[in-house]
Amino acid sequence: MSSPAERYAAAKERSRLANTEFGRFRAQLTFDLDPFQEEACQELEAGNGVLVAAPTGAGKTIVGEFAIHLAQARGTKAFYTTPIKALSNQKYTDLVHRYGEEKVGLLTGDTSINSEADIVVMTTEVLRNMLYAHSSTLTNLGFVVMDEVHYLADRFRGAVWEEVIIHLPESVQLVSLSATVSNAEEFGAWLDTVRGATSVIVSEHRPVPLWQYMMVGNRLLDLFVSDEKHNTKINPELLRLVEVADRREQRADWGKTRSAHARYRNSGTHQGRRRDRHRGRGGRRGRGGRQDSFELDTEQNQQRRPRPQRLSRPSVIRSLTRANLLPAIFFIFSRAACDDAVYQCVQAGISLTDKTEQAVIAARVDQLADMLPPEDLDVLGFWNFRKAAIAGICAHHAGLLPIFKEAIEELFAAGMLKLVFATETLALGINMPARTVVLEKLQKFNGITHVNLTAGEYTQLTGRAGRRGIDVEGHAVVIHRPGVNPKDVAGLASKRTYPLNSSFAPTYNMSINLLAQYGRERARGILESSFAQFQADRSVVGLAQKVRQQQKSLAGYEKAFTCHLGDFREYARLRRELSTAEKNYSRSRSKDRFHSITTSLHDLQVGDIFTVAGKKRLGTVVVLSRAHSLTDPRVAVLNEQAQLRTISAHDLKEPVELRSRVKVHREFNANAPKQRRLLANEVRHAMETGVEPRPQNRPENFTYSEDPLAQQIQNLKQQLEEHPCHQCPDREDHARWAARWSKLDEQAEELRKQISGRTGTIAKRFDQYCALLTDYGYVLAETDTTTSSRTDLVTERGQLLRKIYGEKDMLTTELIHHGSLNHLNPRELAAFVSALVYEAKREEPDYHYSMPSEAIQESVLDAQQIWDQLRRAERQHGLPTTTEPDIGLIWPVYKWSGGKSLKECLRGTELSAGDFVRWIRQCIDVLEQIAKATQQTEIRDHCHAAIDSIRHGVVDYIGADIVENHEDTEEEITEDASTRPDSPLP
Repeated sequence: MSSPAERYAAAKERSRLANTEFGRFRAQLTFDLDPFQEEACQELEAGNGVLVAAPTGAGKTIVGEFAIHLAQARGTKAFYTTPIKALSNQKYTDLVHRYGEEKVGLLTGDTSINSEADIVVMTTEVLRNMLYAHSSTLTNLGFVVMDEVHYLADRFRGAVWEEVIIHLPESVQLVSLSATVSNAEEFGAWLDTVRGATSVIVSEHRPVPLWQYMMVGNRLLDLFVSDEKHNTKINPELLRLVEVADRREQRADWGKTRSAHARYRNSGTHQGRRRDRHRGRGGRRGRGGRQDSFELDTEQNQQRRPRPQRLSRPSVIRSLTRANLLPAIFFIFSRAACDDAVYQCVQAGISLTDKTEQAVIAARVDQLADMLPPEDLDVLGFWNFRKAAIAGICAHHAGLLPIFKEAIEELFAAGMLKLVFATETLALGINMPARTVVLEKLQKFNGITHVNLTAGEYTQLTGRAGRRGIDVEGHAVVIHRPGVNPKDVAGLASKRTYPLNSSFAPTYNMSINLLAQYGRERARGILESSFAQFQADRSVVGLAQKVRQQQKSLAGYEKAFTCHLGDFREYARLRRELSTAEKNYSRSRSKDRFHSITTSLHDLQVGDIFTVAGKKRLGTVVVLSRAHSLTDPRVAVLNEQAQLRTISAHDLKEPVELRSRVKVHREFNANAPKQRRLLANEVRHAMETGVEPRPQNRPENFTYSEDPLAQQIQNLKQQLEEHPCHQCPDREDHARWAARWSKLDEQAEELRKQISGRTGTIAKRFDQYCALLTDYGYVLAETDTTTSSRTDLVTERGQLLRKIYGEKDMLTTELIHHGSLNHLNPRELAAFVSALVYEAKREEPDYHYSMPSEAIQESVLDAQQIWDQLRRAERQHGLPTTTEPDIGLIWPVYKWSGGKSLKECLRGTELSAGDFVRWIRQCIDVLEQIAKATQQTEIRDHCHAAIDSIRHGVVDYIGADIVENHEDTEEEITEDASTRPDSPLP
């Protein structure tokens, strides 16, 4: 019990706070604030900026809401920025409920509501663009809330956050809300440097405690337990059960292998191979039609051998239901696997909702049907989606149609849906808390390979568990699979290491805007104040210490290889130069041969017949589509067995030798088996009758580099033999010490380069961009002869670039400047622009050997040439290269702009409806940019007409879309994905 003095002090403090804005704000709330929330709000009222780092669901946004309250009280504006549209829409709805529609606005990429309101919710990109344009909307701005500010680590979009932080007027107070990061103090120190007084408030307390589990078989076990001394340790019972399960799995695998070997021996090698080769369709086959002998065990063997106790997804859900752990988010790092999991649960008859909930869900889902074209409902998988949703089960990933995702988020937040199978994008800020989070794997496919989850990613995913005000505790469940060790799970669960590292780097658009706004010197100063440079400068101290340590070791190595016959350092240098020259000689020959192959492949024309004898061994093939890329040419071909394949330079050992030629009609449909067989017959006939191939321009075999290199190798060998140290009896011993010295010296030199590179590295990159922009005529450098001062003037061409955003900003501007869009009609323009936004997830064969029109074909060739020239210039200036235009979406967009059905547009592609809508929206965004940037009335009109031609049907019902580059990373093969021909879900 507190003393009278303490009670008096508390009463006095309450009285003081009652007369402050914080006191008035707190009095409006129906709940008590946590200490970190109170501290942050009081720091804001004191005039400081704040960085609040706290776990998901801890209530950070209350600090942002207090900033809005302060702005209202002081008569200033407040902006609330979010990384994604879905969050912007959610926050807009919340604020309208509190302050009314007349006081709140919303600005996203495609939505503008009451933009001059006192409170405006927007995506961060919108605010960045306002700052560059000196928008009048910024007048009287007092506060900016940056929700999910840790997004500045995102490699695609992170630079936007730093640009905003740097460019905001000094008078604006910044409220930065972040997930728990391990270097919050470092980030706060940078904010203090660029924004003035900034208070760092860190809380690692979860309002709803999180319990960690592993599910082994059908048992749910605590990951951690406490011993008699209350020390936390990994559950020994869990360790025992996992060991048993792993042994059972190993025995099962061993039994399969042993049975397969026994059958192989008993059958006889030659006869066994013949039987396997000619076996019909009666036996089970693995993927690709290959016989999977490891699964052809007899019933007796299956009964005798212990089977692994791995639960199916429906079984896991039943276990969660019995344990009262729903609603749950089940994270699976694959779109296809999420859809398949829903299908499995529905097929298993699982229903998690009562009649009242089913009625509410049905009514909400049926609203979607009213908003969508009836002819698209089947291709969107609407009926399967409806059936699953009524059962309380849905999938959530970037491949879904936006309005489907919006409905799922609403229903889950309302407690109607009980189970969502989701990819990791759901962990990026959308308000969908659950009682339980389930992780099926601790690995994900990052687009290149499978990688383990980091502790930060694990924390971000499991942070969804536990609904504040609803659940007493949250639950995180990891499903046991072979190779998943409880110690690894415990390591992830016990760490909170989530460092915030800057991804900031200049771009063409950023550089030209900085030059136009501030001039080169001031722009360099602005860039040097970035968080990226702040972190780089701090790292230099540690690097310099390493260099000093290595210098001591180098002195000891040098003493060890001292030779009495001569300078062994010089002798070692000759040996290194010889080794390098021999490697370069071999590499040069390989490069020349590959160049010849690439050139011959790029020159192929539709109808050319040649033989593939490289890795793929396809035999004789006919070309169906020409290569569009100059650097990585790929052609679609048909072999004599009427199979479609894609050939790249890596598939060939030698340059292409034409064998014959056939005519491939423009109407040829590669998706029709009958037409493929007819064309294959024509190919065989052409080979038999000896139809002459067209004249072939043979690529030159470049050998200019061989003679000088060969001569250099000969000279180096002679110098070695004549060197005094060559006769030393301890030569090889000295050489080993010299090799160690050389390796360590290279490491030290690399560290010295890193130190040099990190000092002013951001400004140096800016200078590289400025140099290229000057070469291209975007910037005109003028020198004042009296003062010798330099002025960079942005030309009309550069002003065009200022209004073009995106990863291909420079390429898009060049195409406009060169008139590559002038001859396109609106429909062609819409299709062509897709090549400037689309990026295929994987190699997608293009069996269309021509573009929809000659005008598009001409623009595609222009784009290839302009991109190739730009890529060469970027390499010359040491800049990252612009990605190549991708023509994979041109035909679908052309069909869509011509009024074709969604089913027709998606036929023959791997696109989901959600992907298609997202890419179309990005095409619209680029068309709008071009319309605003160009001075040519005809192109502007064509852009608007092109937008109208593709903004229809499902594209017109976009809802709360997520359009940034955070796409779900999908595994190439889902191990238990359904083999059904049609996806069960949209």
